[in-house]
Amino acid sequence: MAEVDLSFEVAEAQRGDEDAFRVIYRAVQPGLLRYLRAFVGDDAEDVASEAWLQIARDLPAFRGDSSGFRGWAVTIARHRALDHVRRERRRPRLDLPIEQLAELASGDDTAGRALETVSTEAAIRLIAGLPHDQAEAVLLRVVVGLDAQTAGRVLGKRAGAVRTAAYRGLRRLAQQLGQDGSTPADEVGQRATMRRES
Repeated sequence: MAEVDLSFEVAEAQRGDEDAFRVIYRAVQPGLLRYLRAFVGDDAEDVASEAWLQIARDLPAFRGDSSGFRGWAVTIARHRALDHVRRERRRPRLDLPIEQLAELASGDDTAGRALETVSTEAAIRLIAGLPHDQAEAVLLRVVVGLDAQTAGRVLGKRAGAVRTAAYRGLRRLAQQLGQDGSTPADEVGQRATMRRES
């Protein structure tokens, strides 16, 4: 899927245009959520909300193009995720009895939503099982859709190191799925990794 250029919308949102901010949010949020789910699991939406609050607050000071905005947003989300993980390590979890959860009603079609997300969640779980550097590179390049330069800025690494980590991660995923390097699935992964090189 081609990356949508959000440069105009970012500029308009910086001037206070709520419709432009909505367009940005709808374009960036799905990839951001998938990225966060690999690191904070079910707390991804909470962490994303914290990230969007900071994005909205700091947007007037942002300088850059569409790709730069995506990288900036992911950097903010990554920092919020790291903060969340540190807080969770310090605080003991209270487990609710499952009987209490059965009483809570859902506002959406749970079965339909579950069917829609099964394959995405399975893929995110597989990616999360990779070594940390490979998982982040695959998530940023393939799931979020950042180019190697922008992903490198997010991670504090050179673009070549990000490309290499993403390639190794995709190769490892292919091997885990019982495929060798010459299969169509691996070729698709390689194309996804290399298509944004610039």
